[in-house]
Amino acid sequence: MRIGLIGTGRIGTLHARTLDAHPEVSGLVVADADAARAHETAAALVATAVPGVPDLFDADLDAVVIASATASHAELIRAAARRGLPAFCEKPIALDPAGTRAALADVAAAGTLLQIGFMRRFDAGYTAAREAVRTGRLGRLHTVRAMTSDPAPPPAAYLPHSGGLYRDCLVHDFDAVRWVTGREIVSVHATGSAAGPAMFAEAGDVDTAAALLTLDDGTLCTATATRMNGAGYDVRMELAGERDQFAVGLDARTPLTSLEPAAPPPPERPWPGFLERFKPAYEAEIDAFVRALRGEIPNPCDGREALAALLAAEACELSRATGVPVAPAALDGAEHSRAG
Repeated sequence: MRIGLIGTGRIGTLHARTLDAHPEVSGLVVADADAARAHETAAALVATAVPGVPDLFDADLDAVVIASATASHAELIRAAARRGLPAFCEKPIALDPAGTRAALADVAAAGTLLQIGFMRRFDAGYTAAREAVRTGRLGRLHTVRAMTSDPAPPPAAYLPHSGGLYRDCLVHDFDAVRWVTGREIVSVHATGSAAGPAMFAEAGDVDTAAALLTLDDGTLCTATATRMNGAGYDVRMELAGERDQFAVGLDARTPLTSLEPAAPPPPERPWPGFLERFKPAYEAEIDAFVRALRGEIPNPCDGREALAALLAAEACELSRATGVPVAPAALDGAEHSRAG
């Protein structure tokens, strides 16, 4: 099959390499707002670069992969749907529920496949956690602790267009919580701090955030994030039940030092960033997209999942502003799927 790739930044380049090496992909066409970068990516692979996105859509394609700037996602999804093309898109669909619903409406009208890039669903640890919950190994699940900690802040110019820490970063944790537990987030109570570099407050954002989530079966979950974790890139989930307790993301490269006398030493090579930590998961989600295109598996993460995670992030922003708990469902003007 012939796949078109839009966007050749860090994630786009990784997706390009994965698609180029995939045995079911016979041709790869790439485009980027920076045409020179697209040509550079294509030259390193067996791929064809085109001058721009319109040229890519004019090519004879079986599907598209969207890894461009966030602001372009919704329109590119809609453009693919109008052409009857299945699409894989990095999160988010849009930074607001209305834009997300509009894109989903076009996909539904076209009857095309849309897979969203929540890569943690393809990580070995999160997959094992989901299995542990679903098979009852933990007993009744009562507490979940989720966290995402970036080692350094992004450029100041990125922040005003990122959607903020809840939508840009913690949205992954909200999706992971729903996917692992199979439960819905019915209430959030969130707060945040912009006590770090002034650029966060200037962008109306926070550099550190925390939220208490209540799931529909009464399970309590804390979700925290920061842009200022100098020890390294730290993404974890802990699940505590009446029978046992498990952790995801706790390994020899977790940037965490125990001060107990008998504890192991700190990691020699802590995880530096998301591409290194989740590289196998990024590759697995693209393989799943190809398999879904071939009809071998159902869509592993359709667009309605992105809407559900976004509504949790929206609720966190409102809760931070008002200081009171907010129900994500109260912000939803349409039905979305129950956690898979």
